[in-house]
Amino acid sequence: MRVPDGDWIDSARAGLTLCDATSAVFAMDLPWQKLDVVTWSWQKVLGGEAAHGMLALSPRAVERLESHTPPWPLPKVFRLTKGGKLIEGIFQASTINTPSMLCVEDAVDALHWVERIGGRAVVQKRSQENLAAIARWVDASEWAGFLARDPATRSCTSICLEIVDPWFLEKPEEARAPLAKQIATKLEAEGVAYDIGSYRDAPPGLRIWGGATVETADVEALLPWLDWAWAEVKTGA
Repeated sequence: MRVPDGDWIDSARAGLTLCDATSAVFAMDLPWQKLDVVTWSWQKVLGGEAAHGMLALSPRAVERLESHTPPWPLPKVFRLTKGGKLIEGIFQASTINTPSMLCVEDAVDALHWVERIGGRAVVQKRSQENLAAIARWVDASEWAGFLARDPATRSCTSICLEIVDPWFLEKPEEARAPLAKQIATKLEAEGVAYDIGSYRDAPPGLRIWGGATVETADVEALLPWLDWAWAEVKTGA
């Protein structure tokens, strides 16, 4: 699920607004004027390596860093100030712990790809088209629905579905998760989709990645397989 806008954030706020935009940057519009600390990773919409993150700070966040001294020691890798001043080199390609340069080059190549296909607007459009393809399928489905009922809160990257078939909902709660897991298992066995199960603490269902590196044609090719897997699970049960 996504937060649809930043209108609820007070422009005259005294505190800082922290935003984990891991799955949103390059796929959705962000209210940057309302955000003070924004983090995201290369591995999501840009399709880069995992374990690498980006950090953007507003002037208000920098002011807070320079005016606040933590009452406990911080490991060097977490220190953003020295002598009460922001360590600007961190934001100008200096490294604390040297990351893999291959991972950096991979991220740079992904940015070149974004530029080649038309920039951020085109990348966002690709993700929106993936969501739209799934929405058309959901509208005609008798067993699957969006976990986020309100369209304004639906993510176009981590697209989460729940099972709404009355036959499924009549099952005891402890029986639902294993049935949903069988869908993901069958799809993986066929080489169709991997790691498509819902999050562990989410209602039983599916989670489809709709980031810009995914072709809409591939999403559309997946959808009949979802119907097949569900029919197999339901018949087998």
